[in-house]
Amino acid sequence: MQRAQALTRPDLGHQRFWYWRGWRVRYTYIRPDTPAAQQQTPMLLVHGFGASLEQWRSNLRMWGQQRPVYALDLLGFGHSQKAAVIVGAEFWQEQLYDFWQALIGQPIVLVGHSLGALVALTAAARHPAMVNRLILLTLPLARQELVSGWLDRWARGVEGIFATPLLLRPLFSLVRQPGVIRRVLMSIYQRPDLLNDELVELFTRPTLERGAARTLCYLVKSRTKTEFSDATADLLQQVSIPVLLLWGTEDNVLPIKWGQQILASNPQITYRAIEGGGHCLYDEAPDSVDEVIHTWLETAQGSVSSQ
Repeated sequence: MQRAQALTRPDLGHQRFWYWRGWRVRYTYIRPDTPAAQQQTPMLLVHGFGASLEQWRSNLRMWGQQRPVYALDLLGFGHSQKAAVIVGAEFWQEQLYDFWQALIGQPIVLVGHSLGALVALTAAARHPAMVNRLILLTLPLARQELVSGWLDRWARGVEGIFATPLLLRPLFSLVRQPGVIRRVLMSIYQRPDLLNDELVELFTRPTLERGAARTLCYLVKSRTKTEFSDATADLLQQVSIPVLLLWGTEDNVLPIKWGQQILASNPQITYRAIEGGGHCLYDEAPDSVDEVIHTWLETAQGSVSSQ
């Protein structure tokens, strides 16, 4: 019943299931009303860790009137299948690329948030013909950019010990409680007025699906792998298209100084700080984010700036 309700929300567009390598993947799309907007470059949205395409509920209709818009749930998240498989940025970018080939088939504006930004960046680096504009709403550094050498090896060993189902399953039963999720969101969001029951349910509902606990075990195990992601700086150097990097000035998950450090990786980056925005700046300041994105896309080549 919960899944049926999620698939019939008009504000989320036309939701469908697509099957990728035998796994069920949820996606949605919106067609604009005007012929001129229908001819604009399509946009594909990629959510962050623990989220889903519902993450974009404040943005889908707005952007969907400017151009065709698609969004999908990465495998293991949202209402996509809770698959028992080792994942990572490389794995998920393959999902994006195959989705693009199957359902879009022309260069796109690719938008990613947090983990989704890392996946989008990886896809843009691997498949230049797929993306002609890249928009990153915060960008996490790869593990090897945070720790290295013996410390990294030690940390991976410790995490591997704790990545056992015997420990993770009881922990998962605790953290998926609505009250716990609400407290986590309170530590992330900068706008308490957005912390309503609907927001909590958006993050809680997927954790109740069959296989969710098992998928968490694979996610944690995957994160300990060296190959989870290439270094962010290396990926940025491989991208030759215009890039827009947005960061909330009040982000307490990925501090804004991280974004400022990576600007030197690629002269194609246009950087904008969203005043007062937190980690979920797309939801906390949707009008500001939309204005910056719309203006940047309207410029000839996404003019370079470091303001």
